[in-house]
Amino acid sequence: MKDKKRRGNHFGQGAPRSSPRPEAGSTPIGVASRWIRPSESGMAQSLSRILIHTVFSTKDRVPFLRDPGFREQMHSYLGGCAKSAGCPPIRIGGVDDHVHLLTTLSRTLAVAEFVKEIKRNSSLWAKGKERGGDFAWQAGYGCFSVSESLVSSVSRYVEKQEDHHRVMTFQEEYRELLRRHGEEWDERYVWD
Repeated sequence: MKDKKRRGNHFGQGAPRSSPRPEAGSTPIGVASRWIRPSESGMAQSLSRILIHTVFSTKDRVPFLRDPGFREQMHSYLGGCAKSAGCPPIRIGGVDDHVHLLTTLSRTLAVAEFVKEIKRNSSLWAKGKERGGDFAWQAGYGCFSVSESLVSSVSRYVEKQEDHHRVMTFQEEYRELLRRHGEEWDERYVWD
């Protein structure tokens, strides 16, 4: 068999021996046979730090979380669900009939998907508990962006839920959160 002459292509493969060999992990650029390392490519990693304060209640505000032990377990479970979703929790709290989650939001997850998964998984977990057979979350939720400069303030707010609810109902608190964040709502559809 005759030796075939080696020909180069636009990616530099099969280039004549006089061309430098590509380094491991390098990528061809354009039609030239120049190779670059990823660190030289100018492509940056995608990063984000989005902080959210999510609030939702039990269905019809039934006080399923009245027992402090069960409430603590629920908050821990919600934290685990958030972490598993790539949304590490900063603070989770609440009272008898609702929860507050201060978390980051994964750059690859929509808010609606995050809340759906958190509620679905925690509801299944609660229903498997001795007292949780009828447990359900409301269909809706509120989710509000949090500035990095306000994280400690919102964290304290979530931590002090029992104090807030000595003087304010969940409905009053939720309306106030909606007002503060400039959100309009229709009372006919907020409560379930």
